[in-house]
Amino acid sequence: MQTLSRREEDALLKSTKAKALRECDDVVKRFAECATGRTISIVWACRDDHKAVQQCMQQYTNAERMEELRREFIKQRDATFPTAAGLPSADH
Repeated sequence: MQTLSRREEDALLKSTKAKALRECDDVVKRFAECATGRTISIVWACRDDHKAVQQCMQQYTNAERMEELRREFIKQRDATFPTAAGLPSADH
């Protein structure tokens, strides 16, 4: 199986996290509103909101989803650059 270069992996992770944040926007906003003006009390006052953010983000960034996205990325990359398919990456 082919793998992603470090640069590709970083780009995929960054774009996936950005999408997750967009999808979880309402939950993130609730947490941010709770956290505003707090310091130490954020730990217990916003615990449920923080947990909700983590759960929402997890559905977009879990190991199974990331592996699926890697396979899709490789498929698209190889379709776009067929001569590079199967060649070792310069990052490895």
